[in-house]
Amino acid sequence: MMTGASTPPPATRPRRSRLRTVLPLAVAAWLVLEIWLLTVVADVAGGFMVFLLLIAGIVLGSVVIKRAGRRAFQNLNEALQRGTAPSSGGGSGSGLMMLGGLLLMLPGPISDVAGLLLLVPPVQKALGRYAERTVDRKLRRAAPGGLGDAFQQARMRRPDGKVVLGEVIRDEPGDAPREQRPPLNR
Repeated sequence: MMTGASTPPPATRPRRSRLRTVLPLAVAAWLVLEIWLLTVVADVAGGFMVFLLLIAGIVLGSVVIKRAGRRAFQNLNEALQRGTAPSSGGGSGSGLMMLGGLLLMLPGPISDVAGLLLLVPPVQKALGRYAERTVDRKLRRAAPGGLGDAFQQARMRRPDGKVVLGEVIRDEPGDAPREQRPPLNR
């Protein structure tokens, strides 16, 4: 027997965003194009050359990621020693360099070209400014309230979507003494 009120089913399903609809198709098209281009390069240059290109991309990408990670960690250490927050100007390219290294490690000529482009400093600066403006614009359009409010609301909700309301009652030392209860360790 169930007790309590059941939650009514939602009247309509929420509308899917355009990104959730298009992204899987775009990734599938990208993978097919990468595989096709690898076969074209293999026909022209040979299979061994494609193998060497793939190995070179993995090695170069791992070196780039390691270097960018060290630079970001060094910037963080310097900022902590100064007692300030890490500056966005000093290590802004580290994330884009790591992304470029990751793209170099992925097999395929399109991802390699995109990864090499992300290693060019003017491209990094332009993409960094664009990303900063985009995030700033999205945050200004967001509903009022801080990030703490979002975390608070996320903690209040149970996985099934029900809101759990409660009240905290604290016993102060000056309150009337209560009877001692045995510990619940069974």
